Parts: sequence; C-alpha cells; structure tokens
Amino acid sequence: MKKLEKYAAEAGEFIEVCHRLAQTQFVTSSGGNLAWRLEDNLLMITPTKLYKGDIDLWDLVFIDMNGNVVEGERKPTGETPMYLKFFHLRPDIVSVIHCHGPHACALAISQNKNWLMRPIFPETTIEVGPVPLVPYAEPLTEQLAENFVPFLPKYNSFLMENHGLVTMSRDSIKETLMLVELLEISAKSILQALAVGEIKELKQQDVRDLGNTMQTRSLPLFGAPGMNASLEDLYFEK
Repeated sequence: MKKLEKYAAEAGEFIEVCHRLAQTQFVTSSGGNLAWRLEDNLLMITPTKLYKGDIDLWDLVFIDMNGNVVEGERKPTGETPMYLKFFHLRPDIVSVIHCHGPHACALAISQNKNWLMRPIFPETTIEVGPVPLVPYAEPLTEQLAENFVPFLPKYNSFLMENHGLVTMSRDSIKETLMLVELLEISAKSILQALAVGEIKELKQQDVRDLGNTMQTRSLPLFGAPGMNASLEDLYFEK
C-alpha cells in the first residue's frame, strides 16, 4: 500500500494546516515548511519551492530518517537537514512547523529583550513554554541545523534570529499549529504592550501554581522527557 493511501487522514490534516498557514500569512511565497513523524523511520514533509496555499495531496513527500525519498514526485524542503536534526535528537517529538508569523518575526529581528522567554500569559506559559533565540545561520544549511542543538533538549519552540519561528510538539500537526497561533497572538500582544509602556510578568509564585495546573491537565513539561525539573525552574533558574 502506498504511504499516501495508508496515511490519508494524516495527509488531509497536513494539507489543511499548510493552507491555514498561507491564509493567515504565517507563510508567504514558498517560505515555511512542515514535517510529521508517522513511523520511527518515516516522515511526511512539505516539498521545496511551493507556496503552502497551493499544496495538494500529490505534492507531499515521504522521507526516511536519513533524508531519502520513500514516496513522492517532488523534492523535499531544502530545510530537511534541520528536520532530521530535530527528529533524531528529540525522538519524543511527532510534528514540527517552521513559519514566519509577522509578530513572532518582529521579535526575531529585535535587538531588545526576548520577551517570549518570560512568563506573560498563563496559556502561553503552560502550553508553549519559553522560546529561546537560536543564532542566525544561512537557511538550508547544516550549520542552521547545528545551531539548534544546544536548545533542543530543553525547549519546544524557538525563534530563529532574523528568520522565523519553529514550534514542535508530541502531537499531530494540527495541534502544533494551535501552539503556533497561540505564540503568534502572544507576540502581537507583547508588541502592543511595549508600544504603550512596560510589560508586567507573572510572578514566580504564579508560575509555581501554573505547574500545578499542568499536572491537573496532564500536560508534559517542555523539552526532552526528564530534562526539566519543573515549570518554575524553566523560567526562574536558580
């Protein structure tokens, strides 16, 4: 059975997410890319040089964990080295989205404090977590993939300096999209707040209490399993 037939439901959801990213202008031109681990050695990934609003089922590419094409007529995204690095170093991760949401990108080019590393809203704090800034490297290169390595064990979302956003999760591609949208609207609120004054963070006790909320909702801590001791430690390192 062909992979596209076997994973028809996942492929349909993948296409929906591609189109949603285009409709919201989180991607433009042929920018942005997505990947979904379907099996231990099988990824569904976007093709290179194709606008996400135009992608259809027959455009999807299936690759193995070495980057070899298993099924599909098109070439996989040029950012494949980055995705292979993600999935090799984070075997717990299921799906990843790289996009260029305008407000997150505004923070990615700012020389000011990275407010996405701080606890601002309860939802963003417990669902996305801190978002570090990964140093710039030329797109489509192994160096860009390598620049993620120090951050991958501890975090699930990343600002790419002068580039964009990467968000990953242990769930489906649609669930990862929801995190992207939450992060983008949080970035928008932060920028609007900075335009009128100072930012007010959640206090350390507030974050400690949100750790209890995560346990109540059975939300896993960000980063690789066992890497982080608590939500409080992530935001307030001792």
